[in-house]
Formats: sequence, C-alpha cells, structure tokens
Amino acid sequence: MTGPAAGAVSGPAAGAMTGTSLVRPDRITLTGVEAIGRHGVFEHEKRDGQPFIVDAVLYTDIRPAAATDDLTRTLHYGEVAQEITALITGEPFDLIETLAQKIADAILARFSPAAVEITVHKPKAPIPVPFGDVTITIYRER
Repeated sequence: MTGPAAGAVSGPAAGAMTGTSLVRPDRITLTGVEAIGRHGVFEHEKRDGQPFIVDAVLYTDIRPAAATDDLTRTLHYGEVAQEITALITGEPFDLIETLAQKIADAILARFSPAAVEITVHKPKAPIPVPFGDVTITIYRER
C-alpha cells in the first residue's frame, strides 16, 4: 500500500460532505467473537471465568484487495478473530477497559488498520440487579 497509513481518509474528516459524495472510510466488522476469560475484580471471576464477547470494527481501505481479489491486500478477519480470542483467554485483567485497550493495541500493531473500534461485552458481570449486558467501547487510531 502506498501513501498514508492503509485506510487513512485524506481530505475532509470522515463523514464530511465533499461536493455530492459523503467521505467515509471502509470498514471490516467482526461481531460476536466469544471466549471464556478470567477478567474481573472479584476472586471468583478470575477462578471460574465467564464469557466475554468482542466486536471489532477495522477501518481500512479495501480498494487494493477488491481490485486484485487478493487476501494479502486486506485485513485477514480470521486472524483478527484468533488474536481477539487469545487475548480474552490469556492474561486476566481486573477491568474490561484494560482488555479492550489490549485488543485495540494488538490489532493496530499486528494488522495495521487506520483505526479500530473495539466493544467488549461482559454479559455475566456480577451485578446484583437484572441487566442485559455491560459493554465498553473504545476507538483508537494509528
């Protein structure tokens, strides 16, 4: 890839109108990557583990891959899913904020998208009232 970081939007900010077209970066979205992790502040969370679900949006320019039909010219979402799973099941953290940051850092370093948006779901969080889900969402750029 040439020029600025792959997927970088040049000119007006993403979402800005230019003439008659809307400038928006391409996205690869991976949702529902699930694994058992041992993240949490309570001892039983680290001991017993619980499901964590991650959604990842990878901002990148897919035109080189589309033009050549070549997997090596895009971000391999299967490998991204494996990286996310390894981080969920790996070193335990007290906070899902930390897990989200580690996932974003790893994806930015290994796969080089222009930016990522990571959402970590903790649907079995130890909350003493009925709830549907707890999520942390972060957006990071290279």
